[in-house]
Amino acid sequence: MTWRMPAEWEKHERTWLAFPTSGYTLGDTEDDYEAARSTWANVANQASEFENVTVVVNPGDESIAKKYLSGQIELMPIPIDDAWMRDTGPTFVVENGKLGAVNWVFNGWGAQGWAEFGKDSKIAGVIARESGANLIDSELVNEGGGIHISGDGTVLLTETVQLGKGRNPNWSKYQVEQEIHQKLGTSKAIWLKRGLTRDYEEFGTQGHVDMVACFAPDGRVLYHDQKNPNHPDYLVSSGVRETFIRAGIEVLSIPAPETLRDGEGFVDYSYINHYVLNGAVLLGAFEDQRDKEAQAMLRDIYPGREIVLVDAKELFKRGGGIHCITQQQPAF
Repeated sequence: MTWRMPAEWEKHERTWLAFPTSGYTLGDTEDDYEAARSTWANVANQASEFENVTVVVNPGDESIAKKYLSGQIELMPIPIDDAWMRDTGPTFVVENGKLGAVNWVFNGWGAQGWAEFGKDSKIAGVIARESGANLIDSELVNEGGGIHISGDGTVLLTETVQLGKGRNPNWSKYQVEQEIHQKLGTSKAIWLKRGLTRDYEEFGTQGHVDMVACFAPDGRVLYHDQKNPNHPDYLVSSGVRETFIRAGIEVLSIPAPETLRDGEGFVDYSYINHYVLNGAVLLGAFEDQRDKEAQAMLRDIYPGREIVLVDAKELFKRGGGIHCITQQQPAF
């Protein structure tokens, strides 16, 4: 059986998210709780205007979640540690009218000391069962934010993720590629050397590609272009661009927001970390001068889809973005 991961812009059956329940994602104060819950719920509520949405809620949090979430959203009580569904949930694939769910090994983004993942390591299997998908187990330590695919069999990977010492230290590039291709139906891999600078700090993923680059339906790669030489990602962007040019792929620069720093240091605010769904694109906004520019660019890339700006500052403050908290279940 040859499974295939549909491109994100292909038709969805639904979107999956999780609702923040504990830890650094929820925060330490009532204000933190409110910011996290409101931000995650806003993404879910916006998505529910365009397609079915299911939100996984830690048992006991249902009454809290209902205060924030639209009534048209399905709640599914499943024990969880965190709320980054792109990474903890399954990667959905299809084959001849069947739905599959790839269950990567999840170990807290490379067994990082702060990560609680005992419950999250099981969630892909639970969602596979609840969605009626065929469970496809993999021995590769991987997350959904660590891969990005085209519509014609190419997958983007990062050396510091799939080959990182906390994930798969004994795997070769060839072994990783073969496992990815076998599970996703891809045939070509392009490796980035690294991800954005902030992503290597305490709550980072160590280089997820969905902050850095993604495919567009026309085959081009959109890449995060930090144009300010005072930001450390200026050199990262240059390296990413050169990697794609050497691979013979046409690139389109998506300029980074002009904001360079927050209270913690250099930001990794990225318009690349958007989510494509039926009839729309949810695009992170940062109260930045370039928000509207990015919206216009995405409108050209996705004609016929509504480009919805969604405040993503609280997500990035916690280590991710809109793409990181959503996971598409394809229609088949």
